[in-house]
Amino acid sequence: MAQLYFYYSSMNAGKSTHLLQSSYNYKERGLTTAIYTAKIDDRFAQGKVTSRLGIDADAFLFDDDSNMLADIKKKHQETKLDCVLIDEAQFLSTEQVKQLTDVVDLLHIPVLAYGIRTDFLGETFSGSAALLAWADKLVELKTICHCGRKANFVIRQDKNGVPVKGGQQVEVGGNERYEPLCRAHFKKLVW
Repeated sequence: MAQLYFYYSSMNAGKSTHLLQSSYNYKERGLTTAIYTAKIDDRFAQGKVTSRLGIDADAFLFDDDSNMLADIKKKHQETKLDCVLIDEAQFLSTEQVKQLTDVVDLLHIPVLAYGIRTDFLGETFSGSAALLAWADKLVELKTICHCGRKANFVIRQDKNGVPVKGGQQVEVGGNERYEPLCRAHFKKLVW
């Protein structure tokens, strides 16, 4: 039975690595996957999901205007899809998450969505909130704070390493801009 999975974490927990491994596992068994990633995330290359470990795969792009159900349905009609994997799922809209539930319920294709639960101010992304509400399975991937505790928050830093306490929710960046922290260290730096 197909299900919608949401794998969530702070940054640097291995979400993209896990996604790429899951896709590889399907392909190794002769099954077909479709990988999607957010068009705005061009840190490595547009149309690629790249792990910090150095592995990558081609991906279809989604943005605010994408109809995930229509796009996946078309691809499924062209080549039977056995699994859909979504990287940077926090950038999905609530409507797109509902479309992914239709992919699962109507097309019977499992969907594995990977994303960050909260932004640099501790606020939930709309895509993550919808996935937390609508996913069949929630799986937390863990990483650690510099103190050794579980990091479930992330801070954004300016070019001098000073925590940023305001600004737009979405600003793409990597280790040079963001740091995963436990709640205690997050509160000390942001609150």
